[in-house]
Parts: sequence; structure tokens; C-alpha cells
Amino acid sequence: MTQPPKPKSPAASSLAAPLRLPLFRRIWLASLLSNLGLMIMGVGAAWTMTQMTSSADKVALVQTAVTLPIMLFAMAAGAIADMYDRRKIALVSLTIALAGATSLTTLAGLGIMTPNLMLAFCFIIGSGMALFGPAWQASVSEQVPAETLPSAVALNGISFNIARSFGPAIGGVVVAAAGSVASFATNALFYLPLLGALFLWRRVSEPSRLPREGLKRAVISGVRYVANSPPIRVVLTRTLVTGFAGGSVAALMPLVARDLLHGNAQTYGIMLGAFGVGAVIGALNINKVRKYLSGEGAIRLCTLVMGGAIMVVAVSRLPVLTAAALVIAGGMWMLSVATFNVGVQLSAPRWVAGRSLAAFQASISGGIAIGSWCWGHLADGIGVQGALAVSGALMTLSPLLGLWIRMPPVGDRDEAAEFLADPEVQLSLSSRSGPIIVEIEYRVDPNRARTFYRLMQMVQLSRQRSGAYGWSIARDIADPHLWIERYHCPTWLDFLRQRNRATQSERELHIRAMKFHEGPEPVRIRRMLERPHGSVRWRETTPDPAAGTAGEVLPVATPVGSSS
Repeated sequence: MTQPPKPKSPAASSLAAPLRLPLFRRIWLASLLSNLGLMIMGVGAAWTMTQMTSSADKVALVQTAVTLPIMLFAMAAGAIADMYDRRKIALVSLTIALAGATSLTTLAGLGIMTPNLMLAFCFIIGSGMALFGPAWQASVSEQVPAETLPSAVALNGISFNIARSFGPAIGGVVVAAAGSVASFATNALFYLPLLGALFLWRRVSEPSRLPREGLKRAVISGVRYVANSPPIRVVLTRTLVTGFAGGSVAALMPLVARDLLHGNAQTYGIMLGAFGVGAVIGALNINKVRKYLSGEGAIRLCTLVMGGAIMVVAVSRLPVLTAAALVIAGGMWMLSVATFNVGVQLSAPRWVAGRSLAAFQASISGGIAIGSWCWGHLADGIGVQGALAVSGALMTLSPLLGLWIRMPPVGDRDEAAEFLADPEVQLSLSSRSGPIIVEIEYRVDPNRARTFYRLMQMVQLSRQRSGAYGWSIARDIADPHLWIERYHCPTWLDFLRQRNRATQSERELHIRAMKFHEGPEPVRIRRMLERPHGSVRWRETTPDPAAGTAGEVLPVATPVGSSS
């Protein structure tokens, strides 16, 4: 029976609750500096590109170069975050970004920077952040209690957007006073506090009961989980569309400052700062929005208002009006992205949290990267004003997607259930023995057949999310009461992983299916080894479970009839 959710105290649900925890507070403050440095560098890179070329395409590609690696490498980065120590992964990724920032500073200082070199170093820095993102976001749940997780997610968004608010303005001043090289050097220096905070974090990792997956298998597992999770698929699709439509703001902002407002680097920084101020305001109100609006209602409101604000930016020639519109656009952008982010964080189980968040990052960054490229090309053809107007119209129309793919409701995190005891085994199996075939026999009242079949479609997705292949459900033509569910796992080790990945709600779903079974005998479960002569090392005696080595996974006995 499902336990009712525990009531949350006002202190636990307040936005500031995570900051009362020393570990989170220390890392959050260091990440604020890191984000600030990244924003300062972004101003220098974008403005330097406007000085090196008049092409709107090249200017917009600065944004693409920073965000494209997240789309390309996110799923592999998520798999690495789930497989290894997330603290160490974060340290390595920040070191990569620091190396790129240091090299960019050096070459720019020597006066040998070109547009292509600028894009290359932005890509390197973006690659470091692509590896950092999933490990960083997935580790937030290890730094704070579950009841404060939405607030922690919002605070991380606030960190980025405080930096977006003040970083560009500071960056504009730095570039105007000391040149772009100073902005690049500031970025490199501001990585150091976060490196130190993560180095001092004594993360306590829970050792895995089973050996870790290989990188390729882990990526495949993450893709299969997302592909078989309808709620996450909906969130990612809506995220991609929102990122594409809204990517015009960051991509074309240097041109807005230069061509529409006839300003300089400081004007550009102030406009980005206005967008960031709005984002901070939006993040501060995320809990109120989640309280009064559903996920679909929040996204509709945000995209409609943001679309109108982008259109105002397109037609405005007054810096004050443009800044006001950007404050509104920034608030709606942050609210929508935070809603998407919280939805993914609370929907994905811990074993695949990094990969699910990586898929989210790939969606938002992929939308921004592709959108930035498209908006830059469109601006070359019809002008900055026309490109922004098209972007605003597309954002305004995007809520129509809710007619077909409605945002799912967001509840509490669906935690994984306890590990099941391994099934009874009389063969000597190695971790690579397989495929393992699972057959489950149900005897169902024919009058309940249709309801049972619909439930089994949900069971199918559950099995496939956790790693099952070739799932099928069949009905005996000679005995209408008999139904057989069948699936397989590539190896014995894959089967043990699949068996223990189910969340509490998925276990309850499996129990509901078994309750359809009628008759004096329990549900019959067969677990079989396909092609045994080619994949089993035969022994004369039953193996001792205590004798297992790293090369073998030898299960302990448990009564047949336990959960599959």
C-alpha cells in the first residue's frame, strides 16, 4: 500500500532552506563565482566576435559553440555521472574548462585570436561544462534532503541568473576598460573557488551491489529509459521547442545592442543583465508557481508572455523599453526551464538520474544551439528585427503543443524499491552468461482480459525502462485463461540489474498485474538460459554463493515465485 506523502514543514519547503546546510551553501557560493566568470567571458567573446567580423552568423555561432557540446556529449556525460564518483567527475570537467579558459586568455593576449579559434575555445569550455552539468545536477540530491530538492534546483538557477544579471554588466565594464583579454582571465580565475569547494567535499558514496556498466551499455540504458518514459519524453520535447524558440535572445543580443540600440559593449552587458534580473525574479517565485499552477499551466503562461516580450525587443529602439521587455522574458524563461528541470529530477529514479538530467540538458542546449544557428542565418537574410519577430511568434504558438503532448503532473521523487533477493539458481553462471529469458504465466478471468491487457502495456514500458528486451505478451489459444509475459536480458548481470532497478511505483504496478492471477497456484515465473552450451561453464556441484569473484555473479537462493 502506498504511504501518503509526509507533510512538509514551512522551513523545509522555503527557498532558503538548502542554504542552511553548510555543504550546499559552500558549493553554491563557489558556483555563483564560476557562473559569474562564465558570463563575463561570454560578453568578451561575443563582443570580440562583433569586432572581428560583421557576419550575424558568426556572432550567433558563439552561443552555439558554448551550448552544442552539451547536446552532443550530454548522454555520455550523464552515464559517466551515474557510473563514477560525481565529485571526481565534476573536478575533471572543471579542469577541462579551466584549461580552455587559460588557453583562450593566453592566445588572445598574444594577439593571434581569429573567429575560428574563438569558436574552438568556446567549444572546449562548453565541453567541460557539458561533462560537469549532469554530475553537478545529479549530486544536488546528495547535498540536500529530498524535501528541499525543488528549492535547491531553484537556487542553482538563481545562482546562474544572478551571474547573468551582474556578470554581463561587469563584463561590459571590464571589456570597455581593460579589453576582452581581461574578461577571459577573470573567467579562468573564477573557476578556482569551485574547484576548491568540490575538492574539500568528503562525499560518501554508496557502493554498488553489482559491477558498474560499461560506458556504451550505460548510454544505451539511459536512452532506453528515456525512450520508454512517456512523461520524460513529453518534458524533453517541450524543452527542445522552448529552447529553440527562445534561443534568439542570447544569440542575437550583441546585434540588438549594436544594430537596434546603437550601443557598445556596456549596452550589451546591461541588456544581458536585464534578462538575468528577470530570471532571478522568476527563480524566486518558482515555489509559488508550482503551488498555484499545473506544469502545463505554468508553461503556457511563460511561453505566451515570453513570446510577447521578444516581439517588443524586436520593435523597440529605446534601451529602457528593451531592458523592461528582457526582464519579463528572463523571468518567464527561468520559470519554464525550472519547471522542466524539476519535472525531470523528480521523475527519474536515482540509478538513471544523471542520464535523465543529461537528456534534459541536451534538449535545452540542443534547442538553443540549433536555434542560435537558425536565428543567425535568418538575421543575415531578413535582419535582426525580423528574426526576433519570427522567434517571438514561434514562442507564442508553442503552447499549442499542449493539445497533443500535455505536460505531466509533477509529484515527489519516485524512489527505487529495496533490492530483491536473487532467484534460485542451480547452474553455474558467470556475469556474461546469457541471454536470460524470463517467462511469467498468469491465469486471468476472460471477463477481465481487456483490463489486464491495458495494464500490461504499462508493465511493458516499465520492463523496457529498466533494461528488458524483446518484451511480448501472448494468450494461449487453447486455454483463454493463460497469458504469458516474455522478455529477455542480454546477460545474467544485465538481468540482475534489470530486476533491481524498479522504483516503488513500478513494483506496485507489477503487483497489480499479479493480482489478476487466479487459481490455487501462484504466478509461475521461469528464468531460462538461452544457448546454455555456449555460455555456461558446467560444474559437477552447485556453486557456493560465497565463492563469487569479480568475474562471476553467483546469486543466493530464494523461493521461486518472487517478483520477476
